[in-house]
Amino acid sequence: MLLRPALIRPPVARDAASLCSHCLFRANVVGRAAAQRRFGTTNSQQSNTFSGAVGSSKLLQKEYFASYDPSKRAFKKGVLSHRGHTARLNTSSSAIPTETSRDAIATDHIQELPHRRRKRLKEEEQEAAKNNATEEQLPLDASAQLSAISSSLPAASPRRKIAAYLALAKPRLSVLILLSTTSAYGLYPITTLLALDPSVAQLPTLSTSTLTFLYLTAGTFISCASANAFNMFFEPKYDALMSRTRNRPLVRGLVSRRGALAFAITAGLVGVGLLYVGTNPTVSALSAANIILYGFVYTPMKRVHVINTWIGAIVGAIPPMMGWVAAAGQTATTGHDTWKDMLLSEESIGGWLLASMLFAWQFPHFNSLSHLIRAEYKAAGHQMMCWVNPARNARVALRYSVLMFPIAFGFWWSGYVNNWFLVSSSLANGWMLKEAYQFWRHQGAKGTARGLFWASVWQLPIFLIGGLATKKGVWDGLWRRITGESEELEEDDLYDDDEGRDGDDNTIPTKTGNIVSLPARTRA
Repeated sequence: MLLRPALIRPPVARDAASLCSHCLFRANVVGRAAAQRRFGTTNSQQSNTFSGAVGSSKLLQKEYFASYDPSKRAFKKGVLSHRGHTARLNTSSSAIPTETSRDAIATDHIQELPHRRRKRLKEEEQEAAKNNATEEQLPLDASAQLSAISSSLPAASPRRKIAAYLALAKPRLSVLILLSTTSAYGLYPITTLLALDPSVAQLPTLSTSTLTFLYLTAGTFISCASANAFNMFFEPKYDALMSRTRNRPLVRGLVSRRGALAFAITAGLVGVGLLYVGTNPTVSALSAANIILYGFVYTPMKRVHVINTWIGAIVGAIPPMMGWVAAAGQTATTGHDTWKDMLLSEESIGGWLLASMLFAWQFPHFNSLSHLIRAEYKAAGHQMMCWVNPARNARVALRYSVLMFPIAFGFWWSGYVNNWFLVSSSLANGWMLKEAYQFWRHQGAKGTARGLFWASVWQLPIFLIGGLATKKGVWDGLWRRITGESEELEEDDLYDDDEGRDGDDNTIPTKTGNIVSLPARTRA
């Protein structure tokens, strides 16, 4: 029998699955070394037909230089494993893969370098944290809380129905609107009341002014309840898509749609009627216009265009004008009490300034709030700037936060408040402007949306209550008692001496210093 050297002996086909990784690697190295020799190399060895080495030659070479330890590498799809020293290079029906398939296998199964893998995983974790991070849940609104209380009560309980219908009124929002209305009523200048001649126009006594205030309070709150009920009546289908609104009474079935419509109409008639009887027709007309604007214009516009935010801001600007006009109606004389005198006269400047402040305040407040729940607005189909154009949403919030400063300055310049108002309003406006800048800079990220939201929540009462506390004339009586000053000085400021008056004409100064002629009256 003729013996041949082992190196030039024809190779025997072996099953790749029966070889361990050590043997396979060794066979590959030996095959390469034998192919480089000059003597007796068979054609089969030169053509790389060794069944165990041919299919894995390129793969092992690339894997070796990638990991430096091919015996401990673990490939995907069970191609190569160090556990049990078992090698399975290909599980397909073809024992010898083609050149294209070998390149594909090498590309798919060669693992990335460790430092790149760690970097990739870190980036994926950061991206997942960014996408999945949910903002801290906002506190439930009063409507959701009342709906929860109503649903926990027995079906036959009267308290269940009362809580459900009260939830339709959005009591927390209505109270906030009521604050702006009553604050404007209280900010109406006292000097105008003091300048009136009681023989020409009857001064409002404590009882009448208090009664007017009560009418204004009740009528405004009930009118707000009507507007909010219309808002819920038109969009229960969309409220069910948002976490903040899915607990509202119409969504949960605590109130029927017919009942909600009847409540909205009744509340609107009662609220407008109270304002008409207890204040003046101009205030009641403003209230009716606000109900229509909020319930029938703003609500459907939310699904059409982002301009709905500006319409909602107009809705928020009307209540302070209502309070100002209600106070002005008490000092109006006969023939000077029309809507033009109430809204377009020099005395209405303060009301317009307060209305512009509430108009500007809506944007940093609502834009930051909507940013926190922008995904829900998008899912519900509401066209809000927070998701339609986030950059514009932040710019608008910053722009109107800056506008707060000239509005506050104008209110002080008009003579309604003293110098301390500039201090309190500047602190509140500066805080909100700082948060608005951070909100614009970070596009609502890093908690800036929540910071601006709470800054706006506190800025409004600080502005309004600060104005009431620094109103001119409020502390004059207390100051005179402390310092012992006589009231004759103020009387000289309000009225001219009798010697300087014309015997036939009577004049009184207004709060702006102008002299207004009064009709002649018969002297005793």
